[in-house]
Amino acid sequence: MSRLIVASIGPASSVQDGGRFGAQRYGLTVSGAMDRLALAAANTLVGNAPFAAAVEIGPFGATLTARDGAVRIAMSGAPRNADIAGKPVAMDTSVTLRDGETLTLGFARGGAFTYLAIEGAIKGEEVFGSLAVNARAGLGSPYPRPLQAGDEFTVDAASGAPELRIELPKPVSGPIRVVLGPQDDEFDDANKALFLDSEWKISATSDRMGYRLEGPAIKHLHGHNIVSDGTVNGSIQVPGNGAPIALMMDRGTSGGYPKIATVITADVGRLAQTSAGTAFRFKAVSMAEAQDEARKFQQLIRTLPDRLRSSDTVELNIEALSDANVAGYAVSAMDAGTWQVVAEP
Repeated sequence: MSRLIVASIGPASSVQDGGRFGAQRYGLTVSGAMDRLALAAANTLVGNAPFAAAVEIGPFGATLTARDGAVRIAMSGAPRNADIAGKPVAMDTSVTLRDGETLTLGFARGGAFTYLAIEGAIKGEEVFGSLAVNARAGLGSPYPRPLQAGDEFTVDAASGAPELRIELPKPVSGPIRVVLGPQDDEFDDANKALFLDSEWKISATSDRMGYRLEGPAIKHLHGHNIVSDGTVNGSIQVPGNGAPIALMMDRGTSGGYPKIATVITADVGRLAQTSAGTAFRFKAVSMAEAQDEARKFQQLIRTLPDRLRSSDTVELNIEALSDANVAGYAVSAMDAGTWQVVAEP
C-alpha cells in the first residue's frame, strides 16, 4: 500500500462518489459528485468503476504528495494547470506519482470542479452505502468533512499499467436545458417567459446544496408556500424573494417552495461546472427530449472504456531545442534590414 498526502487544498474539496441511494424517503440526501461524467472519466482512466470514490477538488488549487510508494492517478473535469516536479500534467490522462513526488494543481479555469481519481479508488467505511461527503450532515468517509492539509489516503500501490488518455466528446454549449414544472402553474406566462428569456449568473454564495441564481425577480401567482414535496437534483425553487435556487447534490429531499423548472439529468453537470459570475440562459425542452438526452448520457458513461487510448508521452530535451535552428530565418526588431521588404525597381 502507498499513501497520498494532502499538503494543501482549498475549500469546497471533498471525497465524492456516485452518491447514496435508497433512503431519500427518510430524508437522507444523495450527495455524490457534482459532475458525474468527469468523475466517471477520471475513474475509467485508472481502471476503477465509473462512480468509485475520488477527490472532488473545488475552484482553488491543491498539492498532494505520494509516500511509501508510487500512486497512479488521473484528473478530469474543470481544466487547470497541473505539474509534477515542474513537468506539466495533462487533463484526461493517467499519470504515476513516484514516491516523494508532489502533484501541484492551480485554480480551475472555465469550470468549478476537477476530479482526482486514484488507482484502486479511495478506501473508507461506507455510510449508508457510500463514501460521499455531506459536510452539513457529518456523513462520508474517510473524512466526513471538506478535506484539509494533513489528510492522507491509504491507497493501492501503482500497478505499473501503461498510461492512458481518454477522448471525451466536445462539451455541449448553449443554454442549460430544463423541463418546466412541476409547479410551473404557480407562475403566470409572463414570469415563465422572464425566467427563460433572462440571463442568469450563479452567486458566489452558492454551494453543493444549492446554486443561488442572480437575475430578475420571479413573481408567484399564489404566494411562495406550497405543501412540501420531493425534490431532485436540478430542481429550481423560487422562494419568497423571487431569486431562484437550483438544488444540487447536497439538497434537502423535500421542500416547500414552488419549483418553476427542473434541469435535465444530462445538463446537471454542466450547471455544476458553470463558474460563479458567468452569464447563461435556460431553455425549456419536452419530457421526451429530456429522457432521450438522459439515455444518451448513460450510454456515454457505459462506453467510456471504449474511448481510452494509449498516452504517448514525449520528453522534450530543452538543451537540444536551444541548439537547434527551429525558428527558421531570424530577424531583429532593432535592424530593419533583417525584416523590411525592399521593392524591386
